[in-house]
Amino acid sequence: MGHRDLLAAIRARLADSADPARAAGAQAYLKSAMPQLGVRVPEVRRIVKAEAAAAPFTSADELRCAVLELFRTATYREERYAAIDLTASRLVRTDLAMLPVYEEIIRTGAWWDLVDGVEDRLGRLLQAHRSVLTPVLLQWSKDPDFWIRRSSITAQLGAKANTDTGLLAAVIEANLADREFFIRKAIGWALREYAKTDPAWVRQFTAAHGDALSPLSRREALRNLPAGD
Repeated sequence: MGHRDLLAAIRARLADSADPARAAGAQAYLKSAMPQLGVRVPEVRRIVKAEAAAAPFTSADELRCAVLELFRTATYREERYAAIDLTASRLVRTDLAMLPVYEEIIRTGAWWDLVDGVEDRLGRLLQAHRSVLTPVLLQWSKDPDFWIRRSSITAQLGAKANTDTGLLAAVIEANLADREFFIRKAIGWALREYAKTDPAWVRQFTAAHGDALSPLSRREALRNLPAGD
């Protein structure tokens, strides 16, 4: 079975699992022009996992081709979710050649559900290739595309003690003046997550940036910290 057969099998199973009533609500919620099938995200993931296990990729190159083909030719949003789910494979988990794939998904997906779908993938690449990814994320933090900038901010969400605070501070500081909701939310989200590991650092960062930090970002950053922390 080639990757086109795999993609056809994924599409067929997604279609078989369609729920038109749920699809209408999901499309309205996401404010998306792309039609949806109404398949829940966990079910999309199960379908992709089962089909990929039944017909394993023979190489990282084949997997990349499949991901891009499915994402680019998707008729339904769940097919784009499926393309992203394929990138969970160990075959490409720390493969730098995936970076342009993720960048294309972010730039052409251009909405939070798709952009945030590859956030942890970027994080894994950063942990495995800091010397390469750090300057890339610094550059992304100043990109004209705010979805790319959002991704530079959220790339370390799951890093915990492995967070590069210098990088985190730099990508946030590059975006403090941005009034875009999705940027301000990302700043607060990144700080809130890191506060679980180092609340003192987050307290110090928010205090040091005063009113430059939007009320939304500050509220999110400090949400789970006791007032006297």
